Amino acid sequence: MSEQVFLQYGGKTVEGSRIVSEALKIWTKDMKRAESELKTMDLYVKPQEGKVYYVFNKKENGSFSI
Repeated sequence: MSEQVFLQYGGKTVEGSRIVSEALKIWTKDMKRAESELKTMDLYVKPQEGKVYYVFNKKENGSFSI
């Protein structure tokens, strides 16, 4: 099975995989953590704000623009 998720809002289209990749980049590059340390990643997309809010491992949180 192949799957793709697209978020469309305000004339823009963003692939779901891009959102996940961006969050993972924050974990590995910005937070300097190993990918293997990431056990859970909850992403909350708020297109009206142009933001994604994340919670890593049920405790570390933040946001990034889409």
